[in-house]
Amino acid sequence: MRQLGASDPCTTKEAKLPCRDWVLLPLISLLTICLIAGSTESIARRMFRESPSSLNSCLIMDDLSNGVRAIPNSVCNYKIPEGPPVDYRFNSSGYRADRGFAPKAAGTYRIVMAGSSLAMGWGVSRERTFAALLPAELSRQTGYKVELYNEAMMYEIPHIVALRFNETLAAKPDLILWVVTYWDIQNAGNVSPVQIIPRESSFFMGRTRSRVKSALTEKSLAAAIFDLTSTVRDLLNSTKAVYLLMHLSGKSQSQYVRSRLDGPEAGTLRIDPGAEWQSSLLAFDSYAADIEARARAAGVPLAIVLVPWRVQAAMLNVDGCPNGYDPYKLDDELRAIVASHRGTYIDILPDFTAIANPERHYFPVDGHPDADGHAMIAAFLAKELTNGTIPALSIAAGQQAALVRSR
Repeated sequence: MRQLGASDPCTTKEAKLPCRDWVLLPLISLLTICLIAGSTESIARRMFRESPSSLNSCLIMDDLSNGVRAIPNSVCNYKIPEGPPVDYRFNSSGYRADRGFAPKAAGTYRIVMAGSSLAMGWGVSRERTFAALLPAELSRQTGYKVELYNEAMMYEIPHIVALRFNETLAAKPDLILWVVTYWDIQNAGNVSPVQIIPRESSFFMGRTRSRVKSALTEKSLAAAIFDLTSTVRDLLNSTKAVYLLMHLSGKSQSQYVRSRLDGPEAGTLRIDPGAEWQSSLLAFDSYAADIEARARAAGVPLAIVLVPWRVQAAMLNVDGCPNGYDPYKLDDELRAIVASHRGTYIDILPDFTAIANPERHYFPVDGHPDADGHAMIAAFLAKELTNGTIPALSIAAGQQAALVRSR
């Protein structure tokens, strides 16, 4: 029987890997990764289908004198990847409503709402938006007959709100409600929607080419790495696998907040947001001053409310805000701007702290509120509008009016 000894080649010399294996093994690993990634993307594309056409086909986007608005009496069906198919019906005035705006009936309290995509109800059926839910809730609480005309529109930057303000006043409102998000303020310095409307694939490819070119010619290595990293991140974010991972990740609230600190919306929550953000705030301040002065001259109260984006809603409720961030900073800045022009500020941010994980009522990737989120916002608005901030809508005033009508 042969015994292994010190001279045995199996113990003195390692078996060499054939050269072909140095090529085949990495190639097999790469193919496995590609197969897993491709399968994940294929599953995600089936789960998160998106309409092949864009809602932009229902919009007039090149009218600089009026800003973006919908084609009168048009209908577009559109599905965002995370939501159900939604019919966007626009009335004869080009606003999202089932019927045309009519003269105000006697005894009716009319609210006209301005704002951008969130106020218009992006991704949600019209009857489930807070624009549709709010008047019924206000009527229930106050006893008044309340109606709301939603004049919010996609890409409605502050410049367009000011541009169409005479049209808003022509509706004879008893209250003008301007719904603001971080996006509205971030784009307050723009005067044309063309500056902010992404051109989908052409926009994305153009930005990618620009970043790659910048990275190749950039003298600073750190800046080049940043550009290439941003490009890779955008490429990954353009896949449907990201939707799947975001919906199935099960991240804790604090983990979600930290994962979004490099997003565009999180920049507005920094304690020191930088000169560009300060410039946007100054531009918004200018529009707010103009609009509030025109509303006051017309004898119509104007109320401005900040509705938080998903990450801000989560940050309002998380234990221990990340260093350098303050979810109330934007709220405080807006309140100061509105107060400086003798306007009315509606503060719903404290209401978000009473609900656990309010970000669950938003689309995880898109960031807009879903149908449950709109119901939540409607409840918060009804609470703050009837607490005496708007005297005509206070519960006490409504009860007194009901008593007078019953006599």
